Amino acid sequence: MQYSVALAGNPNVGKSTLFNALTGLHQHTGNWPGKTVASAVGAFEMGSSTVTLQDIPGAYSLLAHSPEEEVARDALCFTDHDCTVVVCDGACLARNLLLVLQVMEISRRVVVCINLMDEVKKKGITLDPDVLSRNLGVPVIGITARKKRTLPAFFDTLQNALNTPPIQHFALPLDSAIEDAAAMVEEHLPNVFPVPRRWFALRLLESESFFDTYCAQAMLDETEKEKLFSPIQRAKELLHAQGIDDKELSDRIANRFYQTAQRMMDGVIVENGASYSKRDRAFDRILTGKYTAYPCMLVLFCLMLYLTIKGANYPSQVLSKLLFSLQDRLSLWLSPILPKFLHDLLIFGMYRTLAWVVSVMLPPMAIFFPLFTLLEDAGYLPRIAYNLDWPFAACGACGKQALCMCMGLGCNAVGVTGCRIIDSKRERMLAILTNVFMPCNGRFPTLIALISIFFIGAANAWVSALYVTGFLIFAVLITLVCTKILHKTLFRGLTSSFTLELPSYRTPQFSQVFIRSILDRTLFVLGRAAGIAAPAGLMLFLIANIDLGDQSLLAHMTEFFDPFARLFSLDGVIFTAFLLSLPANEIFIPIMLMGYLNLGMLQDYTSLSALGETLAAAGWTPVTAICVCIFTVCHFPCSTTLLTIKKETGSWGWTALAAILPTTVGILVCSIVTICAKILI
Repeated sequence: MQYSVALAGNPNVGKSTLFNALTGLHQHTGNWPGKTVASAVGAFEMGSSTVTLQDIPGAYSLLAHSPEEEVARDALCFTDHDCTVVVCDGACLARNLLLVLQVMEISRRVVVCINLMDEVKKKGITLDPDVLSRNLGVPVIGITARKKRTLPAFFDTLQNALNTPPIQHFALPLDSAIEDAAAMVEEHLPNVFPVPRRWFALRLLESESFFDTYCAQAMLDETEKEKLFSPIQRAKELLHAQGIDDKELSDRIANRFYQTAQRMMDGVIVENGASYSKRDRAFDRILTGKYTAYPCMLVLFCLMLYLTIKGANYPSQVLSKLLFSLQDRLSLWLSPILPKFLHDLLIFGMYRTLAWVVSVMLPPMAIFFPLFTLLEDAGYLPRIAYNLDWPFAACGACGKQALCMCMGLGCNAVGVTGCRIIDSKRERMLAILTNVFMPCNGRFPTLIALISIFFIGAANAWVSALYVTGFLIFAVLITLVCTKILHKTLFRGLTSSFTLELPSYRTPQFSQVFIRSILDRTLFVLGRAAGIAAPAGLMLFLIANIDLGDQSLLAHMTEFFDPFARLFSLDGVIFTAFLLSLPANEIFIPIMLMGYLNLGMLQDYTSLSALGETLAAAGWTPVTAICVCIFTVCHFPCSTTLLTIKKETGSWGWTALAAILPTTVGILVCSIVTICAKILI
């Protein structure tokens, strides 16, 4: 027997964790809202039956006020599932019942799955699923999704539900005026969906944008659309005559859901453990306090950077030696087989570039991403969004942008993809275009090397972390300024409000954190970068080894850009290195050394002191180092990020702006520094 089951729920209730436990797939989960922004599908065996499970994006409501809610609504009302499992957080069950009631309006069978029962127990909360089941009239089961021993009871409940006849759809009682208006629309709707026509009538009255979606799904032609539009307008006129506009209609429906949910909770839950809540509030007084929030954020990020810098040094050296020793072996093996030019192209071009990217990129990511995921799993990231909501709102953006900005520290492409959690299209574009200001892991090696050479004199991890934290503050300030400018120019509009749940602090699942951060993030990002770095290595080798006249194409490029770059304290080699490191920021310094030393391949530096001597011989000063660090933060993103922006925006124009904006800001700030230096020195 084949069954189709939908998995719905509020954000941050462990829905994706249950999906992973049932299907064995690895949908990305986290202790903050908005993680799943597109449906995932998997399957599992239940006795002699096969169940296809669709993980629907987390939504607080099916009234569709955000992209996630629209996807969730459409997946439930236009797809004929045999059953819908609504996952709830036992610690805030009443709030979750709003979605349960809305799902009961449109689903033929419903199972309520109360998750996080271990957290419920820790909080000293006692609840009775049987009482809730009687109140709702649907099966209710309590589990802890990350503990598989609790799943057999879930399987039994789901199987029993699938073997019973469909339930009578729940009908929310509404005011007579609203019921009359809905009836006027309902009689003109085709009976083509398993969902009651009354539900569609209410949504069509409530949301103008839903009209086109409904007509497309019902495959109505233009004549049928016009026939349907007319009764909708008459019904709205009837409501307006009663003083009920679109907003008032939505408010009345939402209030009735809220009242019904409160009534359904009668006798279900008794809270008797205030100590756990007090501990949460004590943490929040520090981590979200008026005077302590920002210092705590800076200390945590400085600590993360210190651990990344300190921990990545030795693994990077070992990995570099290993990969470059393999280069020598491959060279010996291929030398007798291939012509010299083709051998050099493959070994010193493609392989050497790939080896450099992997050795520099992998160790920091393998440290930074798990640390970042620990903060995510513990519930701290939503509090960062809460802390930064005020400055972002003042700039016309959304506080959720802070979450995307944090993800951009690991990889800007990941941060851009994370912008999907922002509901407003205008604010989502603001977040995408300014996410590139956050220095990703690929830019850290350049910052750390130059800071160590020119400002602290030795490779001290703590001091380097403090300096890099300073550049992060600079990046955040630049992000806010550019966001404000874009808000006042290209993206005018009102700042939207948003619902952001502050989850309980939880002990991270260390094994899951490790697996998720390494597989879902580190290797995924590394794979994309490597896929671009390998062919880029071929291009770099050709540019450095094809002569035009008496010098290489690389030398011609550096000479061409030199007069322009010196206007803001760079030079032709530095600017060319930035351009040619478009495939991966990690290869900036090797390309720069290749230009300064006039070599035909990427060049490593044996030590910071040797690198410092090379840069000094090329005419570098502390002002040059400062401007290179600034331009490292403020310049076009890597090609992986640009392709991600194209995918997310669907426009090469916005992608070009995402490259031009930070580069223009970088040139402007470096020019100001140059002018100030000439005045003061």
